[in-house]
Amino acid sequence: MSKSLRGHCLVASKSLRDPNFHQTIVLLLEHGEQGATGLIVNRPTSIKVSHALAGHFNLPEMEDVVFVGGPVEPTALLMLHNAEAYEDSETSPIPGLYIGGSAASFEQVLRNCGQGADQPHFRIFSGYAGWGPEQLEGEIDRGDWLLHPGCCDLLFRADPYEVYETVLKKIAETNRLLPYDVKNAQWN
Repeated sequence: MSKSLRGHCLVASKSLRDPNFHQTIVLLLEHGEQGATGLIVNRPTSIKVSHALAGHFNLPEMEDVVFVGGPVEPTALLMLHNAEAYEDSETSPIPGLYIGGSAASFEQVLRNCGQGADQPHFRIFSGYAGWGPEQLEGEIDRGDWLLHPGCCDLLFRADPYEVYETVLKKIAETNRLLPYDVKNAQWN
């Protein structure tokens, strides 16, 4: 393995047929010699966060939903948030993004983050995606995944369904040989 891809997004190629990852974007939280772990960031469920955590916290009714983080340990919950004041991980996968795994972190963020533009945001994920040593590198070499830098903007979009196509367009623009807007095509 040459370089860690931690903090990058894996974008499922159109040819990837695994139903667990069809048209998904996975933010890599860890990547090293032992393998990789990440979270699918664009697959919301219909389960409200307040219902999923009802046995753990006494929360007001929320419109936020739990996201499918991946097929591994689907009953485990993990939180991503951008509230630096409530950060409880040693390092963040990308600047301004924090991983909440403790009960105290969950409760603090849930009680203090809102949906306003100037408010901190969070997402709760059920399960995660995982790869063994060299497995992810093989899938990338085979063309199953495209790479894109991770950013908070992608993670906290109001419409998570638009993220996949948006990122594919950015990748196409970056790798394009000719500009989209050709001023004088007749000069051919």
